[in-house]
Amino acid sequence: MHVTKVLQNGSIFDAKVLDLSTEAILGKFKRACGVQASLSLAAGFPTAASAPHSILNAFKNLVCASAASGYEFPEATTLLEAAKNAPAAGAAGGGAAEAAKPVVEEKKEEVEAVDMGGLFGDDDEY
Repeated sequence: MHVTKVLQNGSIFDAKVLDLSTEAILGKFKRACGVQASLSLAAGFPTAASAPHSILNAFKNLVCASAASGYEFPEATTLLEAAKNAPAAGAAGGGAAEAAKPVVEEKKEEVEAVDMGGLFGDDDEY
């Protein structure tokens, strides 16, 4: 016997649903949570999936306000110090070797205007 369709609660599914692994189901669930978070953030409607992103964005705004105004709080100071030291840490990791390479500029071709032959009736001079 070869199963081709599955009937469950009045709905018919392909037999492929029987072959889903736990990892595939978890992957689909994580992807759906990401879509829900994206939609709720874009709509401005808070949900459990968008709450961590909203809190992180609020923290980023506080750090920016701290940097602009000079007001300090411990978390912002730590983050700003790490940002100041980031170029030095990147140079120690080999970033200086990449910066020493000469930059080659690519030549871009100019697009010529194409004559449409009065397609829209613009041949007439007024």
